[in-house]
Amino acid sequence: MSESVSRLPVAVIGAGPVGLAAAAHLVARGLPVIVYEAGDTVGAHVRAWGHVQLFSPWEFNIDPAARAFLEIQGWEMPPSQEYPTGHELVDRYLVPLAATPELARVIETGAWVTALSRKNADKVASRDRKKRPFVLTVRDKDGRIRRDLARAVIDASGTWATPNPLGADGLPADGEVALTDRITTGIPDVLGRHRGSYAGRTTLVVGAGHSAANVLLDLAQLAEEVEGTTLLWATRGTDLSRVYGGGAADQLAARGDLGLRLQALVESGRVRLIQGFAVTAVRADEIGLRVNGETACGPHTLGPVDRIVTATGQRPDLSLTRELRLELDPWLESVRALGPLIDPNLHSCGSVPPHGHRELAHPEPGFYTAGIKSYGRAPTFLMMTGYEQVRSIAAALAGDLVAADAVQLVLPETGVCSTSRGTESGSGACCGGPALSGVDACCADDATAKAATGMGCACSPTPKPEPKTSSCCGRAA
Repeated sequence: MSESVSRLPVAVIGAGPVGLAAAAHLVARGLPVIVYEAGDTVGAHVRAWGHVQLFSPWEFNIDPAARAFLEIQGWEMPPSQEYPTGHELVDRYLVPLAATPELARVIETGAWVTALSRKNADKVASRDRKKRPFVLTVRDKDGRIRRDLARAVIDASGTWATPNPLGADGLPADGEVALTDRITTGIPDVLGRHRGSYAGRTTLVVGAGHSAANVLLDLAQLAEEVEGTTLLWATRGTDLSRVYGGGAADQLAARGDLGLRLQALVESGRVRLIQGFAVTAVRADEIGLRVNGETACGPHTLGPVDRIVTATGQRPDLSLTRELRLELDPWLESVRALGPLIDPNLHSCGSVPPHGHRELAHPEPGFYTAGIKSYGRAPTFLMMTGYEQVRSIAAALAGDLVAADAVQLVLPETGVCSTSRGTESGSGACCGGPALSGVDACCADDATAKAATGMGCACSPTPKPEPKTSSCCGRAA
């Protein structure tokens, strides 16, 4: 790297928890840095789900370098075992951090980085590539476009702004785009500012992760408060072990409790669960929305419902880095080295081995993907992972490879860890909900589901009788 390039700042994209932690570590090492935040404030993506309580307590959500800058200003750490909401994380941590003298001068809000490349070299050009600075196309809050230069780039822009669609094939379902006014992505504030859209109405939640769990539990509470509020839950798969979790075996108690409460909600019959349902289309008629899907036994339609919540996860925005040389996992779109460790097709664990600058680098020298974006489409990221990632990256950029390579990360175990997601539990075969106690309860649930939905186990309206040794839908008990 030429001397002129080395004097340029490190560009950090995104002023969320991981982006601000990256800035804190870089500033602490005396490196020039500029943080670009597309939102009007820091933590803009967190604000979008600010009503949700995190399942990790404060002790796991504060970066050490950030805490050092805060404490110089007299900041006091919140009680370590309390669980903040997203709004509290922003108001009590990110906003004060961004206001510290060390960080306030390096953060630009309303600055949307729309593209990245090397100065005067597209993706194809190899000659002297490493010596060229990065060039960032930036649109500021007034709509003006400029080009900034940087010696290195840490992309911590996250994935929240690019949710997966409703369609099971990764494409928008037929009719989905035209009905966006009645289809919500993410985690709507059902009990707060969005209450009027769900109270007294029927809502279908699609997805099998923690976002879906939060929405369903809020809807269940709303149903207790407002008559006529009903909820359906559809999942593409039939193995719900990841969302139900390890219960008391989960080292994050709130995460385990979330799964237990959701499972109890299903078993009580307060939510209708339809498993093995792959959404293909959505259409509206005079009664409501009807959702078409494929099941193991052929096409089926759900509805009518008033609203749909798509909680099917997020994906990284790859358009930003089209002119850079990236190496990504072919299907997760994560950093390639992480793919085999976090692939949800193979693992239900909530942990990943320690990893740092070497695993997060790309064939493009000086470019790193960090935070949840480094996991691509995988759903198992924890904030503390991102903090250790950017600590290592900052050390590497400062030339301290000993510290950069000394990566240490111990994540709380989920209490669930299967090595083959293709092996599904018998309890997951009952579309009326997991078995309450043994096969008879399973079949009772199945009968309830048939009466309510006209289908059993997301299959035939007229099931064939099964031996008592089998669970519903012919799966071995």
